[in-house]
This record gives sequence, structure tokens and C-alpha cells, in this order.
Amino acid sequence: MNPLRNVWTLLFAALMTGCTVGPDYHRPPVPVPATWKELDGWTAAHPDAAALSKGDWWTAFHDPLLDELEPQVAVSNQTVRQSLANYQEALADVRLARASLFPTLGVTGSGTRERAGTSASTAAFGNRRTVNNAASLEGDISWAPDLWGEVRRSIEQSAATAQASQATLANATLAEQVALAQAVIDLRVADANIDLFQRTVQAYTESLRVTQNQSDAGTIAPSDLITARTQLETAQSSLIALGVSRAKYEHAIAVLVGRNPEALDVAHGAALPALPEIPAGVPSTLLERRPDIAVAERQMAAQNAAIGVAVAAYYPTISLSGLAGLSSSPLAGLFNIASYVWSLGGSASETIFDGGARGARVDAARAAYDSAVANYRGTVLGAFQNVEDDLSGLRILAQQQSAIDLAVQDARHGAQVALNEYQAGTVDYTTVATAQATQLTSEETALGVTETRLIDTAALFGDLGGGWSISELCDARRVSCGGATDKGQ
Repeated sequence: MNPLRNVWTLLFAALMTGCTVGPDYHRPPVPVPATWKELDGWTAAHPDAAALSKGDWWTAFHDPLLDELEPQVAVSNQTVRQSLANYQEALADVRLARASLFPTLGVTGSGTRERAGTSASTAAFGNRRTVNNAASLEGDISWAPDLWGEVRRSIEQSAATAQASQATLANATLAEQVALAQAVIDLRVADANIDLFQRTVQAYTESLRVTQNQSDAGTIAPSDLITARTQLETAQSSLIALGVSRAKYEHAIAVLVGRNPEALDVAHGAALPALPEIPAGVPSTLLERRPDIAVAERQMAAQNAAIGVAVAAYYPTISLSGLAGLSSSPLAGLFNIASYVWSLGGSASETIFDGGARGARVDAARAAYDSAVANYRGTVLGAFQNVEDDLSGLRILAQQQSAIDLAVQDARHGAQVALNEYQAGTVDYTTVATAQATQLTSEETALGVTETRLIDTAALFGDLGGGWSISELCDARRVSCGGATDKGQ
């Protein structure tokens, strides 16, 4: 039995079963409420679970434009594409870190042909020209075994960072999808306001006609005619101004789906999106459904692994190297057995004194981890606040909607009564103008409340994660994650 072979075998086995220094990762606990506070006193409905599970939460609004454009966000939105490129870069960093586990192999070949100089002594024997040929072909291997787990901790850190990047991609996609839904809602409400002011202009035009006839007959004061004309002109001005905001919403929609503003024209006149049911769910599931929480949690795991990388610097560095090849002069003997050469070697190095640099790096890594823990817990608390804010806002807005709808009915009735009284000659036109202005204001307010409810519902879908799940994160340490096809959604 070859003693040298036994030594190398035992050393290799010891290196392959090396320890991993530094703390193992455990997700720190966070307080999670059992129920949503702002759901108390009202019943949360349950929208289409299949659509939510697929991430197609926008279908709950039953708007064909949303159904058409939302899938394009994940493909064409430039913010999403930037996040995708960052994720692909993070995956490459994982492969780079993993490469340090393996030996480095190389091969070197060389050949020379030289003519030696002559001297007086060699010239005396007629040896005036000496030409030598030499060649070598060598392969070398070097390996720094991960005895203390520094490389494995580095891989763990890179993999957690890649998962954080994937969750960032999912979060960016969700945020842009919510922004698109809200832009479409704004556009639909702008169209509804345009319709409202068109009806108002028609009504004011008719009022002006009646007032003009009475003025021609001399039965009203001139001020009534001026009031009616001013009222109409103001409404016409407001109608024109609505076109500005509508154009901006349309441009925003185009950019969100990765198009130039001139490339998208949305037809006017579609109905407002349906108001979806409230998909509140259970608070404890929010930790698994919010991509921004996943980002903070994976960043925390990466910082924990960084502690192990810093601790590993306290231990010696061991490296192994070997060489085997052929070397011969002259060239004809290159492949003779006698030309075979080899060497094996190893080295170890340890820092004796560094002025406290290693300790400082460990302390910095631990502080960075503590910062990541605080950021994670703050992100979780902020997520709970987002949902509670959305729920309370929607609950109160529902009450406001009921009140303003009654006000609209009364304002419409009051405007008609005032117009009838004016035509009967019992009131002046100022009374009519005031009643009609009240009607217009109440109808505008009602549309504004509806818009806010729709906007906040879209925000709630986003704050609940939009159907995303942390189970969609790819572990780059164990499987191949497709950066180009994996959208992280």
C-alpha cells in the first residue's frame, strides 16, 4: 500500500467534511395579529380565488382594457426589465461564488528552437553551429478547499441576495401593475367626468335658451341672463380642461406597458370598472405573500451568511497544487516515458496580527445583520399598516358613498324644482344657478368617491401581494434558475 496515497486520501476526506463557521440562519419572529382590526364590524368578501392564485387580480375589476394591458407589464415595462436584468446579474454572482468550490485546471505548452553560440574551443573541433530543440506540455491544478465553510457561506449569501433580487423583480412587477390599474381607473373616471360635464353643458344651454327668451320678452332682469351665460361658459371651460388630464392618463398607460405615448389611443365612453370585493385574507399569510417582505427577509439571510464569511478569516488558508506533464530536449523525445514530470504540493497560511481588522469586519457584519433584522421587522409592520389603512379607508369610503349618493338624488331634485319655480316666475335665476351648481358639485364628489374606492382597492390588491407567494422564489444553490424566463411573479 502506498503511504503517500493514504495521506492524500485522508487529507482530501478531511477537507471535504470541513465545518461551516458562523451562525446558521433562522428567521427571527415578528408579532402577527390574528385578525385585521379594520375588518371589525363588516364582512370581507372573497373574490375569485383562482384569479388571485394566478396573480390575475385585475380581472376582479371586469375592465377589458385592464385585461388586455396588464399582462404586457411583465414583458414590456422598462422598470420591470431593469429589475429582471438585476436578477440575472445576481444569478451570475451565485455561479461565480459556487465556482470557488472547485479546483482550477490549466494546461501550458511550450517549444523552443535555439542556436547556441560558438567558442574557440568548440570551433577547433569543427563544431561551429549547435541547434537545440526543446518542448514541454504540462497540466496544473490548484485548489483552496473550503475547510471552514467560507466559500459555502459566500454561496449562501449570494443565493439569498439572488432571491432578494427575484423578490424585488416581483415587487416591481406588482407595483407597475397596480400603477397601471390606477391609471386606467383615472382614465375611466376622467371619461365619466367628461360625460357629466357634457350633460351639464347641454342642461345649461337649455337654461340659457329659456332665460334668453324671457329676457327678450322683458320678464326678467338682465342680470339673470348674464348669470345663465356665465354658468354655461364656465362649464364649457371645465369640459375642455378635462381633456388635459385624460391625455396625461392615456400617456401614463402607454409608458407603463412600454410604449411611446403616441402609440396608444384609448376609446372614450367605456363604463367605470366594477368595484371588486375585498380580498383581505388572514394577516399571518401576509408574510408569505408580500414580495417586499420577502426582499427584506432574504437580505437578512444574506447578511447572516456574511457573518460566517467574516468569521472564516480567523482560520488558516490551505491550498493544494499539482503539476504533471512532459518535457524533453530534443523534441523527438517528448512522448517518451522518461520525459514525464510531476509535482504535488500544499501550503497553509495564517494571519498572526492584523491590528483588529478581522474583528472589525465581524462586528460590521453583525451590525449589518442587526440592521437587516430591524428593516425586516419594520417592513412587516409597514405592510400591516398598509392593509389596515386600505381597509379602514374602503370601509369609510363605502359609508361616504352612501351619503353622497343620497345627496346627488336630492341635488338633482332640487335643481329641477328651482328650474320649475323660475319658469313660473316665483324665483330669480340666481336660485336656479345655485341649485344646478350644487347638483354638479355633488355629482363630481360622487365620482371622486367612486374613483378613490377603486384606486384604494387596487392598492389593497397590491398591499396583499397580488397573488404572489414566497414559494415562487428559486433557490440558486440547488437548482438552475432561469433568469431570462423566470419573471419572479
